[in-house]
Amino acid sequence: MTVTSKKNPLWKEVKVKNYLPHMTVPEVETFLTNSDLVIIPIGALEQHSSHLPIGTDFINGVELCKLIAQERDILVAPVLMAGQSPYHMAFPGTITLSAETILKVHIETVESLVHHGFKRFIFMNSHGGNRAITTFLVDQINQKTAAVAVDYSVAITPFLKSEEIEKAIALDRHAGTGETSDCMYLMPSLVEIEKSTTPKLKLPEHLQKMLPEVINEETTAKMLFLAEGLKAKETGKKTSTKEMTETGVWGEINPNEATLERGEKNTKRMVEACSKFIDKWNELARN
Repeated sequence: MTVTSKKNPLWKEVKVKNYLPHMTVPEVETFLTNSDLVIIPIGALEQHSSHLPIGTDFINGVELCKLIAQERDILVAPVLMAGQSPYHMAFPGTITLSAETILKVHIETVESLVHHGFKRFIFMNSHGGNRAITTFLVDQINQKTAAVAVDYSVAITPFLKSEEIEKAIALDRHAGTGETSDCMYLMPSLVEIEKSTTPKLKLPEHLQKMLPEVINEETTAKMLFLAEGLKAKETGKKTSTKEMTETGVWGEINPNEATLERGEKNTKRMVEACSKFIDKWNELARN
């Protein structure tokens, strides 16, 4: 009897340049002759309503880093899928890690890569709940290791092209039209836009009163709103996701208003800004 071997029917992945999980040892050695730069996305595994996957933040971060690495010599080295997401734990599938765990994993990652000859690191936070952790992580790496690290969002800001932004008419944040638009460009096969629904948002009374100023981007109102909003149920603030919205969307607009064009424009804007930052860092590193 003849047995015909077949390949894994689920394997669709294509090798991507400068993406560490795809690279061989000789390829890393060759890379190091040209660059000592690494970009590490810090994402999350958390609910993103009924139309986006739980891995949205991790996947979006990795895909954006891959696109940057096609423009410049920078190693893409994701090491951790999950992030800090305690406020989404009422939704099955969400995984949340402590800040201490996230810090430890990434510091040890940097130490490993420094051992091999990498010296400069960009940390791309692709999940809002990791923002403070990323800031502290960058500081700890600079204080305690031989590496030099920067926060992606801070690094690219001076290089972002100014653009006309339509005036917001409603709260539109987690799993809303902006994030959904990015997903439509970065991971189109995982977006199930037909399953999106109009969210029904329920905020604590004082946050509801604050909302018009938040929507208008008033600095103090927005800072206080985000300091209290979207926090774990255990805090007693009554702002965990499930307490504010059954759909998991933290906003008032149906995500089906998202567009591929918006996602493409935003992604290309980020890639261009990061490429310009890398050029400037390379220039300064040579001097």
